[in-house]
Amino acid sequence: MGRGAADPDRPRPRRAGPVTAGRAPVDDRGSVTVEFAVALPLVALVLVSLVAGVVLVDRVGRLQAVAGAASRALGRGDESAADAALAAVAGATSRVRHVDGLVCVEVHGASAGPFALVPLHVTGCAAEGGQ
Repeated sequence: MGRGAADPDRPRPRRAGPVTAGRAPVDDRGSVTVEFAVALPLVALVLVSLVAGVVLVDRVGRLQAVAGAASRALGRGDESAADAALAAVAGATSRVRHVDGLVCVEVHGASAGPFALVPLHVTGCAAEGGQ
């Protein structure tokens, strides 16, 4: 065999990675870890936003239920039941309006968590006089 001829039975040495002209081998080890480290905070942010959105919608539903219960109680003339319903929601304020034979209760509050600065306004109306 000549000096430059390769022995067909001899295994070829493996390279560490692709070699570019005149540069060291390119090594991809650790790239998945870096991509995961970049993506993980974004995934956590999306999950926190989704949970906070569910909490926000739940709070709106509770405020709406309280406004409806208070307006129906006031429509029947039962102020103590209306006060009890409105007291069930901590941190909320209310306003009562009488319009065209309806009693309307507006409840204002806020959510908790990342969306705590979002103002929530709901209104519940019922026929006045229990009719």
